Amino acid sequence: MKQRHKFLEHLTLDLNPTLQSKRCGLDFLTLAARQSSKFQFFTFYILFFTFCLSPISVGAVDITQQLHRPLNSSVLRESRDDADSLLRIAQDQYASGYAEKTVESCLRALDTYHAVGDLKAQGITYDLLAKAYVGLSRFKEAEDAFRRRLAIARDTQDFQSQIFALNNISTLLLQQGESKPAGNTVEEALTIARNVQNIEGEGLSLSNLGLVAARSGDYNKAIKLYESALYFRRQTGNAIAEANTLNNLGDAYLGAANYQDTIGAYGAALRIAKTKSDRTNYLRAIDGLVTAHSAVGRYERAFDLLEQRLAIAKESQNLREELKSFESYAQLYEQMGNYPTASNFYERAILLARTLKDDKRELLLVDRLTKMLKR
Repeated sequence: MKQRHKFLEHLTLDLNPTLQSKRCGLDFLTLAARQSSKFQFFTFYILFFTFCLSPISVGAVDITQQLHRPLNSSVLRESRDDADSLLRIAQDQYASGYAEKTVESCLRALDTYHAVGDLKAQGITYDLLAKAYVGLSRFKEAEDAFRRRLAIARDTQDFQSQIFALNNISTLLLQQGESKPAGNTVEEALTIARNVQNIEGEGLSLSNLGLVAARSGDYNKAIKLYESALYFRRQTGNAIAEANTLNNLGDAYLGAANYQDTIGAYGAALRIAKTKSDRTNYLRAIDGLVTAHSAVGRYERAFDLLEQRLAIAKESQNLREELKSFESYAQLYEQMGNYPTASNFYERAILLARTLKDDKRELLLVDRLTKMLKR
């Protein structure tokens, strides 16, 4: 079965969000040979989910309260007011899913914030700019923005922002396959969190360290790190962050082919996500449960879950999630040897990919269908 993508957390890079990332997952092949690819498929997803839970995102009133404005002239004050307005607009654009417009507004605001030398305002803007770049899959530019955010946090002795910026940078490094630098960066974040006794930052960093370990294939280490992360995440009372780490834990158990504990972790994430109306974690938990149940031959339960998934996608009019549901149906029927029904779902997924102008997905689905029909 196919799994969703994931990013490291903070942004979590705790990666869905208003901005939909251009996700590119790996396929699940035979159960015996695909444990490694199963985990990789989750990686991009978490990345993005993480970004969207960033506590640095603030509303218009909060921005006005946060930005310090020592101005010496009415001209500077007027320019600064314009920049504050642009930042509020950028946040609204980001919340509405307009990544390109968010970038434009942030860059314009930054011109003024640099001119007046307001570091705090620059930090807030760079954080939002980075998230918009992530939504556009412009990862190098996102990393640069996060590094600028980190530099400002260091200059202002803002330890919490340092922790989050380091986690976000680590996420992007991991997404680019740089596991060792990603791990070192998260370790630095964890050290800062422990030194300043920041429980939220410690839970986040441990969760992301678990992702680094799992990405390296060390699922036992990842499981221990996720369990430690859960201890801190529960202390903060952040249920969505807890659900995200539970999904990570499910990924690690799945990678280790421990299906019983996989189902337990995903099931816990599902319950929390349902209570909190957290559609992102809910769908991700369903995807993990479908894979785990089908791996042990519990096809009826897998189909029940897929029915829920498709209903949610249609209710929210989310064509991309609907496409993923059709694709999962196709793979499950193919796994069972029911090729006619699998073919029908592949064709429906191909039509949606065409509607979404997702050429890569369309080609991949056509290739899978062609190979299946040749059997």
